[in-house]
Amino acid sequence: MRVLIDYRPALRERSGVGEYTHQLVTALLALSPTGTPDRPLDLTLFSSSWKDRVVVTPDLAGATVLDRRVPVGVLNLAWHRLGWPSAERLTGRVFDVTHSLHPLLLPARHAAHVITIHDLDFLTHPERTRAEIRRDYPALARTHALRADRILVPSAFTAGEVERLLDVPRNRLSVCPPGAPGWAPRAAVPKDGYVLFFGTLEPRKNIGGLLDAYERLLHGPAESPEAPRGEAGHDRSGAGLDRGETRRRVPELVLAGKATEAARVWLDRLERAPLKGVVRHVGYVDPDRRRALYEGARLLVMPSFEEGFGMPVLEAMSLGVPVVAANRGSLPEVLGDAGPLVDPEQPEALALAIARLVSDETYAAVCAARGIARARQFDWAVTARRVYDTYLQAIEHRRCASA
Repeated sequence: MRVLIDYRPALRERSGVGEYTHQLVTALLALSPTGTPDRPLDLTLFSSSWKDRVVVTPDLAGATVLDRRVPVGVLNLAWHRLGWPSAERLTGRVFDVTHSLHPLLLPARHAAHVITIHDLDFLTHPERTRAEIRRDYPALARTHALRADRILVPSAFTAGEVERLLDVPRNRLSVCPPGAPGWAPRAAVPKDGYVLFFGTLEPRKNIGGLLDAYERLLHGPAESPEAPRGEAGHDRSGAGLDRGETRRRVPELVLAGKATEAARVWLDRLERAPLKGVVRHVGYVDPDRRRALYEGARLLVMPSFEEGFGMPVLEAMSLGVPVVAANRGSLPEVLGDAGPLVDPEQPEALALAIARLVSDETYAAVCAARGIARARQFDWAVTARRVYDTYLQAIEHRRCASA
C-alpha cells in the first residue's frame, strides 16, 4: 500500500498537530511491514517549504522523504482553492492513499483521500483562529470532508462534532487517538515543583482565565459554590489554601509554548503585580526537553475552551503528574476520573482545583495513580493499526465510487 503523508505540520516546532503527525508516522513505520503482511505499507513523507527542510531522524528510517522547495502559503492556496497540482504531478509517483493531517484534502487524481480533523473550533469560533486557517478552513472544511473517502479524528468528541457540523456519516469516521509516550512514571514529586501549562498561547487555550485564577490564588481563594464536582457529586477541588499563607505556598506558574500575536496582552500581565515573579513564560519547548519539563511540575493545568484531544494531559498522566482540566471538548474523555474537571469560564473554580492538588498530597497521589493507569490505555501501536485499517477502507470506498 503506497501512502503519501503530508508531513509539513511536523516540519518545525512540533506541538499539537505536528507532534501527532510525527508520532503517527513513527508508529506506522513500526507497524510495517511485519504488522501488515497482507499489504505492507510503503510510506512517503511529503514536505514543502521555501526555507525549512525535513530532518531525517532515525525514527523516520524506512520512509521515503520528498522535499520540495515550494512556499507553504503558495502551495496551500493552490491545493485548497484549485485542487492543483495533484500528488502525482508534484511527486512524479503514484499512490493508493494521500493523507492530509488537517481538514483540507491533499489532491490526487487516482489515490483515495484521507484527512484528519483534530477539532472544529475554527468553525464554531473563527475569531480564535488566524491567517490561512481563518481564510480557508471555515469556508472549505465541509466540502472537503464530504469529498474525503475517510476521516480520522482523535476523539469521540470530535467525531460527534464532525457528524453534527459537517454532515459526515459516522461510518466514514475513524477515532484514532494519540498514544502515550513510552515514559516510565517519575520516582518522586518535586517539593518545589511548579504548576505547568503546556501549549500554544492562543485564545482557545484560555490563558487569560488561567491568569485570573492565579491572581485569585495569590489573594487566597475562598469557598465557592462553583467548585468542581466529581462522580456522585463529591467535591473535587477542596477548600484551597488559607489566606494567611497563600502567597508563600502558591507554586510558580510556568507557561510553556509558542506565543501567538494574541498572547501579548497576557505576557504584559506577567510584568505587573501580582503576577510578576510568580508566573513566567519559557516559550516553545523542543520534544527532547519535554519529559524534563513535565517531571519538574507539581501538576499540569489545561483550562482550554475546547480541545480535539489534549496531548499534554496524556503526556502528564503517563509520568504521574496530576492534571486539572476544563470540562469542555474532549478533555473529560481523556482525563476521565484521574483529576478535577472545571468550568473554564469560572476562574474561582479553577483556582480551587489547583489549590487542592497543591495542598492535599493524598488527593494528588490518588490523581497521579489514576492518571498513570489511564495513560496506559492509549497506545500508538493500536492507533497505527486503526489508521492502517482506515487506509484500506478508504481504498475500497474509492474503488466502489469509481466503478
